[in-house]
Amino acid sequence: MSMVNITIDGKKLQVEKDMTILEAARQANIKIPTLCFLKDINEIGACRMCVVEIKGARALQAACVYPVAEGLEIYTQSPNVREARKVTLELILSNHDKKCLTCVRNRNCELQTLSEELNINELRFEGESTDMPLDNFSPSIVRDPNKCILCRRCVSVCRNVQTVSVISAAERGFKSVISCAFDKSLADVPCTMCGQCISVCPVGALKERDDTGRVWEALADPELHVVVQTAPAVRVAIGEEFGLPIGSRVTGKMVSALSRLGFAKVFDTDTAADLTIMEEGTELLNRIRNGGKLPVITSCSPGWIKFCEHNYPEFLDNLSSCKSPHEMFGAVLKTYYAEKTGIDPAKIFVVSIMPCTAKKFEAQRPELSAAGFADVDVVLTTRELAKMIKEAGIDFNSLEDGQFDDPMGEATGAGVIFGATGGVMEAALRTVAEIVSGKSFDLVEYAAVRGIEGIKEATIEIGGMKVRAAVANGLGNARKLLDSIKAGEAQYDFVEIMACPGGCVNGGGQPIQPSSVRSWTDLRAERAKAIYREDESLTIRKSHENPIVQEMYEKYFGEPGSHKAHKVLHTHYVRRENYPEMTNK
Repeated sequence: MSMVNITIDGKKLQVEKDMTILEAARQANIKIPTLCFLKDINEIGACRMCVVEIKGARALQAACVYPVAEGLEIYTQSPNVREARKVTLELILSNHDKKCLTCVRNRNCELQTLSEELNINELRFEGESTDMPLDNFSPSIVRDPNKCILCRRCVSVCRNVQTVSVISAAERGFKSVISCAFDKSLADVPCTMCGQCISVCPVGALKERDDTGRVWEALADPELHVVVQTAPAVRVAIGEEFGLPIGSRVTGKMVSALSRLGFAKVFDTDTAADLTIMEEGTELLNRIRNGGKLPVITSCSPGWIKFCEHNYPEFLDNLSSCKSPHEMFGAVLKTYYAEKTGIDPAKIFVVSIMPCTAKKFEAQRPELSAAGFADVDVVLTTRELAKMIKEAGIDFNSLEDGQFDDPMGEATGAGVIFGATGGVMEAALRTVAEIVSGKSFDLVEYAAVRGIEGIKEATIEIGGMKVRAAVANGLGNARKLLDSIKAGEAQYDFVEIMACPGGCVNGGGQPIQPSSVRSWTDLRAERAKAIYREDESLTIRKSHENPIVQEMYEKYFGEPGSHKAHKVLHTHYVRRENYPEMTNK
């Protein structure tokens, strides 16, 4: 590996020649502030917060994009550098909507943090305030242009990572704004509601729609039986909202907190994930054996489904007809559970705690109403649940470990791994392998479909039958995979696609980490490790061995793929126009 010798603040270093000054400084534990920078996503040197002085250079340079070279002498704290950073930050603040105390990102805002670190105790510049309308028409995402600092992180992740490209910079100079095409709302463009734009925003310009008020109202209604279900990815991330290390498993504390909030029952979405595998595995085998439409593509990720409806409608027949696990669970709660408990389904209020903002959009789909009511009434993100816990004054870290409630609280390791990319595929293979062979296997881990690579491929032999599988995470990778299938370059039997890079553990509703953490720590990998540790800790690790699922089939559905199962647990999807009734303004 080729190295170069440089000096930063008088410290002599030997670093790799393809590094930037920012990377070299970090390696030497020298902090350079950033604002627009996000490694591998937004490296454009736009905000100028990371400027440094280079001996011999005529002007200050942006450390995030300036490459190191032999003999470079760099100064990160010279008077010129310090003054330039302060002036830049004050100019950004001069027309920023500074309602920090009521901002969703208060105390987790990179602009706020920088202001403290650079000792900004007065503003020398009074800029003209922007006053633009809030875009709050989407069921998932709210845009506040008045808080936007034009860092373009959201633009980069939407265009370069997700390849959706529904937001971009418009106008020039002071009038510059990040907006949708034709000034439309996010609700009226082919946004997938994945929320990756929220995750990378350094301020409060993007946030999820806050539905906590609806849940508080339901909890206070004595006429309602309010139940809650939690996705697997929530338990390995919510601890971050309470200062715990990334990847902490806090399943028991999360259950206890939900009970303290007043939910009548705290259930585990993983139970429905096991149910999903029974239906989806049966669907896969039926299509392979009977010449059905292949590949079968998983339908668990609502962001991916919406992306498919807008961009690849020719693949709609390939989608599994299974509802996503939390919607399937909502349907079960308002049919099987309602009958079992004698509760009127109209009085059952189902709350889903999800790592995903797209689930909010999914919950309002008219197709998802098995009992004549919405399967799921409200979706809250991991962040929203944390807000409720804090609002209730619950000391999360001191809680005892609670247990999910019966009868819908028992899940297997297969249900847990839905939270990581490749998890749905692996869970299905664990069950399909034993159905096809008629044997029980001790080996339940399919390493070929694990990991955070954008696209993974594997051919797995199951009872003499070869299953050609592919896993894609992130919509940009989904696009590459689907294009290769369309072009005839690849053939598969089973495909898993998750909208978010890394899968649900990196969903748009998960705790937000600043660039200083996100750029150098792989959140996806750390949270996924916790998912797999939870899987390994469970006694039962195959969906078809879940006794609750077995009981549901025995007493209610009959068998996987039955008429009743299709009526309650399956759905359909529709082609969507990208810009309906498009008009130029």
